[in-house]
Amino acid sequence: MYLARVTGSVVARRCAEGLDGVRLLWGQPEDSRGKPVGQPQVAADAVRSQLGERVTCVDGREGALALAESFVPVDVAIVGHVDGVDVQ
Repeated sequence: MYLARVTGSVVARRCAEGLDGVRLLWGQPEDSRGKPVGQPQVAADAVRSQLGERVTCVDGREGALALAESFVPVDVAIVGHVDGVDVQ
């Protein structure tokens, strides 16, 4: 699980079976202080995220299992909204 910031949306004219109605969002992974880390990526939105919102993401098999339809071809899914981060 890691943090990311939603930076945009993706429009797909055709989707794989099981992904109908699933929003795809563009996100930038971040460290705990909000600094961008790595490359932006497309994520399936399981929790109705908004532009600019900080979110938690899962990838790999967990990304596919986070959606209502299990085992869909998804590498990354947004699974939570971040209210705050406390770094010690």
